Amino acid sequence: MNYPIARQNGLVVQEMLDEVLVYDLDTNRAHCLNLSAGFIWKACDGKNSIGDIVRHFEQDGNGKVTEDFVWLAIDQLSENGLLSTAVRPRFARQSRRQALKRIGLLSAVALPVIASIVAPPRSLGAVSACVCQSNAQCVTQPQPVCGLTCGINGICVT
Repeated sequence: MNYPIARQNGLVVQEMLDEVLVYDLDTNRAHCLNLSAGFIWKACDGKNSIGDIVRHFEQDGNGKVTEDFVWLAIDQLSENGLLSTAVRPRFARQSRRQALKRIGLLSAVALPVIASIVAPPRSLGAVSACVCQSNAQCVTQPQPVCGLTCGINGICVT
């Protein structure tokens, strides 16, 4: 796949300053893409080749990278179901250390990293129901899931 396409359906995406948060509604998995992985994911529009993504990455002032650097991100995106079609892993038979040696990164560029967690739907509902701005909001929430006091983090606590 020389023109990867980022998956758009079934995802909730929140762009932050230095990362992209992606929640997969189909798998109940939350993914945090760092700046490098987020940039590469957004560049996967089906029109950009791997070489194009390298050029866009460098032109955007993110540092000098190789095609292998982009492939490392593409491998992770595919592994986490964030591309519209699966991609055969570029570094399939190599250890992470071997892959990093092959990439030959400059120290100023952060590796593309995707951190993922499973978020069961039931716990998601419990957390969203316990969000508050005042103690009065906590009292009206389901018990014993939510506490009675609005904590400093905006979640009802006991």
